[in-house]
Amino acid sequence: MTRIAATLLACALVAAPSLALADATETNTNKIPAVASDYDNAKKAIANKDWKAAIKSLEAAERSDPKDADVQNLLGYSHRKSGNLDAAFPHYARALELNPKHLGAHEYVGEAYLLAGKPAKAKEHLAQLEKFCPQGCEERDDLRRAIAEYERKAGR
Repeated sequence: MTRIAATLLACALVAAPSLALADATETNTNKIPAVASDYDNAKKAIANKDWKAAIKSLEAAERSDPKDADVQNLLGYSHRKSGNLDAAFPHYARALELNPKHLGAHEYVGEAYLLAGKPAKAKEHLAQLEKFCPQGCEERDDLRRAIAEYERKAGR
């Protein structure tokens, strides 16, 4: 192995833990420092399923930048995972208002609609994902599976 290859491998191994926390649904990786810090804290809390801490960090990030679609999306996600769909939906709506092509927000709001017993609304977001990534993407595939599972359980 050449010295350059060994150096590149070492760098990749050092970076791997931080990459594991990266959210595949992020659309803005150049966050302002205050938002980045709170956002990173929220992602750690989410990884630990500490929804209360995630929401607190995301609300701080939102105060610093209310126009960050990723923050809105994860606020919706954290509220949904904590069992509060009523609080989740406005954040998903805001994320999609800020970025109508936000793949993660379409997936997550679709999953929220399934929890709310509204599969037709979930399918509307699946249709958007099919339009935005016709060759396939994780968000589209995940929502498609969630809808299929929902329908299987409902006996449809």
